Amino acid sequence: MTNSGMLKKLEEVEIKYIEIEQNLNAEGLDPNNIRKLSMERAELEEIIEKFREYKEVVKNIENNKQLLGDKELGQLAREENLELEELKSGLEKSLELLLIPKDPNDGKNVILEIRAGAGGEEAALFASNLLRMYERFCEQNKWKLETLNLNETGIGGIKEISASIEGRDVFRKLKYESGVHRVQRIPATETGGRIHTSTATVAILAEADEVDITIEDKDLRIDTYRASGAGGQHINKTDSAIRITHAPTGIVVQCQDERSQHKNKAAAMKMLRAKLFEMEELKKLNELSDNRKSQVGSGDRSEKIRTYNYPQGRVTDHRIGVTLHKLDMILDGDLNELIQLLTTYFQAESLKEISN
Repeated sequence: MTNSGMLKKLEEVEIKYIEIEQNLNAEGLDPNNIRKLSMERAELEEIIEKFREYKEVVKNIENNKQLLGDKELGQLAREENLELEELKSGLEKSLELLLIPKDPNDGKNVILEIRAGAGGEEAALFASNLLRMYERFCEQNKWKLETLNLNETGIGGIKEISASIEGRDVFRKLKYESGVHRVQRIPATETGGRIHTSTATVAILAEADEVDITIEDKDLRIDTYRASGAGGQHINKTDSAIRITHAPTGIVVQCQDERSQHKNKAAAMKMLRAKLFEMEELKKLNELSDNRKSQVGSGDRSEKIRTYNYPQGRVTDHRIGVTLHKLDMILDGDLNELIQLLTTYFQAESLKEISN
């Protein structure tokens, strides 16, 4: 914790914490203020405890240094300082992570969208591969994945799919998956053995509660239609599919996976809230400085983030410059290493901002 910028930040947090405690002890506080101040104090308690422990350790190290020249106590002080320096280092790392602003969306469920991009049928097949990868990852994390809308091709590919994923820390783990995913492989239909490049777009939308986004009924146009499967064949004899258009933004969502019109409408509204919530989040992001944007991620779905190369059995994440030669494992849902590397990278970028 030699960085003066970080020490200053910690001292500012402690001053704020002391002010909150003083305000809580003031007379005549109404219940709403007590609740608000108590929540603010609770959010800061862990970092304040660590910071005060850190300052006590630094103080003890300095006190021991005064004893190093003492014949009787010098050796003891030296040995104790070895332990204290190790403790100090651990506390510094903890404090660095605690200083990173928490993403309020980390605990939210998500709407997953996958769309085939450039590459025709091969892109649709790749979109299907990506869906299976996320399905397997959900199984490993004991998350619930539910299809909301699916548009398939005739030979097992996916033009587009929307699905909800519910579970613990879903957004925290999946938020860096948004962007263009690229595949390089020889399609089954390729007779000349040439490697083709195709793409699919992944979007991870934090699921918004009704309190997060207000939607006026007068702004909605709701249409019903008959759900159909791949190739146009009808899979439902009633007009249960729902299409909702949000007039102010032009956003259109649809859901046809349920046989119940009521369930399809509820699912479509969930998708609409998530898209409107994403728009608000991107608006906030655009107000940040370019430097800060680079540290929290651009949020740009057109950004090519990852390449899956079949001939070489590798996966490369272009944002962090990391290549893993475990294509089969990753496509089978083993995303933990990639997610940890991405999390560490973006945490480090956030720490640069704090240190400045």
